[in-house]
Amino acid sequence: MQKRILSLLVDNTAGVLSRIAGLFSRRGYNIDSLTVGVTADERYSRMTVVCSGDSMILEQITKQLAKLVDVRDIKVLEPDNSVSRELVLVKVAARPEQREGIISIANIFRANVIDVGKTSLVIEMTGSKSKLGAFIDLLGEYEILELARTGITGLSRGASDVKFL
Repeated sequence: MQKRILSLLVDNTAGVLSRIAGLFSRRGYNIDSLTVGVTADERYSRMTVVCSGDSMILEQITKQLAKLVDVRDIKVLEPDNSVSRELVLVKVAARPEQREGIISIANIFRANVIDVGKTSLVIEMTGSKSKLGAFIDLLGEYEILELARTGITGLSRGASDVKFL
């Protein structure tokens, strides 16, 4: 099984997400990660889809997506020619005597403490999937109350393949 990160430029209209997700579900393909956000031009949204399968399935997914009217551009984000990140928010139980240790771990990973409560800390971190995994593993000695991950988002490097509509 291979993973592929697809960056889609799509119309920013109602139902686009449903049509794209429907394409995957109708064919029995799984979406490992999906992020969506409006671009600088509000008529379009950028979708980053992470999917897995053998090379034939991944090619089929890419071809089927290209057939959708709402999809304006598709880029396969190769690791050497792209930048991708994921965001995680972690709420950790933190008694006063534990805070220093938790904050030290956050500082090592260049994470940010974004909320401090009487009994908890909320930490924000961006990075690669492996960096986030290592961070969460180190926090494992503390009680993780809640965790939310955005999924991968990414762009290709350079300006040579930018599509202007």
